[in-house]
Amino acid sequence: MSLEINQLTGGYAHVPVLKEVSFSVPNKQVVGLIGLNGAGKSTTIKHIIGLLTPQKGTITLDGVTLQSHPDQYRQKVAYVPETPVLYPELTLKEHLELTMMAYDLNVEETWAKANALLKRFRLDNKLDWFPVHFSKGMRQKVMIVNAFMTNADLFIIDEPFTGLDPLAIHDLLEIIAEKKAQGAAILMSTHILATAQQYADSFVLLNQGRVRTTGTLEELKVEFNMADADLDDIYLQMTKEG
Repeated sequence: MSLEINQLTGGYAHVPVLKEVSFSVPNKQVVGLIGLNGAGKSTTIKHIIGLLTPQKGTITLDGVTLQSHPDQYRQKVAYVPETPVLYPELTLKEHLELTMMAYDLNVEETWAKANALLKRFRLDNKLDWFPVHFSKGMRQKVMIVNAFMTNADLFIIDEPFTGLDPLAIHDLLEIIAEKKAQGAAILMSTHILATAQQYADSFVLLNQGRVRTTGTLEELKVEFNMADADLDDIYLQMTKEG
């Protein structure tokens, strides 16, 4: 197993948004994190990447916790947020160099990966551009390149298709499949359920800060007693329960 979350309770200040959340993201799998706005998806992600500290429970990545080995843990995780976060005073090239330093990556090997990704997302002629010149979709592509040029064991992508054109979405899904085949674990939070159903191996359904259920689409159909349902149908049924 790559990522293991066990009985996680947490949130902001002393207010628990998450209540005893448990699930895993195995190596070589894409797990879809599904739920309404306010269900706890972003709060879960913030706990995994270390922006929030659990009130109770544990989060381990390949047996390592953020508390026991913070540098080792952080270098195992790559994150693509829903809203791109770029430094206005740094060029695209400088953003990539900063990521290489943060992850202690081999510069020559990583530039080879980065250049391939830049060409794939049609950013290879924009290395000297500052973020102010990028559209929202281009900013998102910069975040994707920064994440996927690393050697992370876990990739967390939060609403990754926001602002991307259809070609970029296709490219991103291909890269996700490649990383999965190479042994990485991928946690993907998205409201585009048709895409999640097609590309995710299993799902975690969050409802009001709790895990309603986990499993493959076939297992969810059994859980909800909906033999002919798709993920949209199951999602709507879960919302009615809430």
